[in-house]
Amino acid sequence: MKGLGEIEQAVLERLWLSGASTAEDCREALATTHPMKDSTIRTVLRRLEEKGYLTHEVRGRTYVYRPAEARLSVAARAVKQLVDRFCGGSVEQLLAGMVENEVLDSEELERLARRIARRKEQRR
Repeated sequence: MKGLGEIEQAVLERLWLSGASTAEDCREALATTHPMKDSTIRTVLRRLEEKGYLTHEVRGRTYVYRPAEARLSVAARAVKQLVDRFCGGSVEQLLAGMVENEVLDSEELERLARRIARRKEQRR
C-alpha cells in the first residue's frame, strides 16, 4: 500500500473511529483541525480508496466509506515495510535498536516479554 499524507491519515483515523462515514460526515468531523471544501474531502476519500485503505458502498446517491482493514493490520504492514527498508528484514534488529535507544520503557519491555512468552507457549 502506498504511504499516507497528513490529511489522508486524519481522514483514515476518523473512519477507524466511526467505522463508516459519508464525505460530509468526514468533512464536518475534521473541520476544526483540517478544514476542507466538499470537493477536497471527496478527492481525499477517492485517493484513499485507490490506495486500498477504504472501500465504499452506495446508499441511494450517497457514498458511505469504511476502512478496508483494521488499524493494527495497516500498522503491522507499515512496520514490515520499515523493517524491510531499514533493518534488512530483521524484526529482531528493529526491536534491539528500539531497546538500545530507549524507545520502549521498562513496563513496555515487560509486557512485550510476557506477550512473546505466551506466543511461544501457544506454538508448543
